[in-house]
Amino acid sequence: MMDEHVLILVLALLLDRIIGDPEWLWSHVPHPVVVFGKAISFFDRKMNLKRLTASMRRRNGVIAILLLLVGSLLAGSVLHALLAVFGWLGIMVEALLVAIFLAQKSLADHVNDVSNALRSSGLAGGRLAVSRIVGRDPETLDEAGVCRAAIESLAENFSDGVVAPALWYAVLGLPGLFMYKMLNTADSMIGHKSETYIDFGWASARLDDIANWPAARLSIVLIAAGALAKNGIAALGNTIRVAVRDGGLHRSPNSGRPEAAMAGALDIQLAGPRVYGGETVREPMINGAGRDVATVSDVEAGVSIFYSACSVLTLATFILFLALL
Repeated sequence: MMDEHVLILVLALLLDRIIGDPEWLWSHVPHPVVVFGKAISFFDRKMNLKRLTASMRRRNGVIAILLLLVGSLLAGSVLHALLAVFGWLGIMVEALLVAIFLAQKSLADHVNDVSNALRSSGLAGGRLAVSRIVGRDPETLDEAGVCRAAIESLAENFSDGVVAPALWYAVLGLPGLFMYKMLNTADSMIGHKSETYIDFGWASARLDDIANWPAARLSIVLIAAGALAKNGIAALGNTIRVAVRDGGLHRSPNSGRPEAAMAGALDIQLAGPRVYGGETVREPMINGAGRDVATVSDVEAGVSIFYSACSVLTLATFILFLALL
């Protein structure tokens, strides 16, 4: 039932905000995303063979992701049906399970680690901390670059690590959440444009773009609300204006939306040229009229806006639950 899904989502958002991702637990049992990753790796080994033609690898990639998504749907459906037998206990267990797939506290903690490292250990510490959350070459970054990278990661992962899983759970329950996380994990593992995966991962990357489309746009509204709460009406207007104007400048059809919103909220420049694996990716600067030097204070302000946006999401979800009663 839709109202039950929404209630569980409210509980999960609160649990994730308070508890986060307990590392002690995953030292004893595998994280569900790790299980998803092993399933993806199995199909990669069996179906992404170098001796195959490009068209055959693309066909196999389509088959693989469809099988993985069907498996996720079945697993989510069976688990939800099993938990439903236990009434309120089952609801609480499902809320804990959903919270595992959200990333409010863990994302904020990782980004705060970057600002703390810059303040305590200087540029070397900041580079080490930011290397844990971004794929670009940390040694190419000055302090402003480290700060921009942390803020961009915060904004992008707000969309696909918080808003998207919450949205898909609210609409389709555990099957929807499992399918989204399987797809998102597949995109991160095989969806990039390397020689090995440009064909086999094509379907995963395209489906992930579709799955993240609504959350990326909703993220603009949530970040704008967070900016309003923290910095007033002018920040609200600038957030929406920059997001609408510059959200399409990013190479990703989705990542640029929350990044542009955060750039407007903080009035700083984001994106632009970056180095990945020794190769420079040249992209336009988002919010080119904003401040060109990001600081540690901007990182901390970004986390504050992020948490406000998460609170707005939780409040909106609770209001939706009341409306469905």
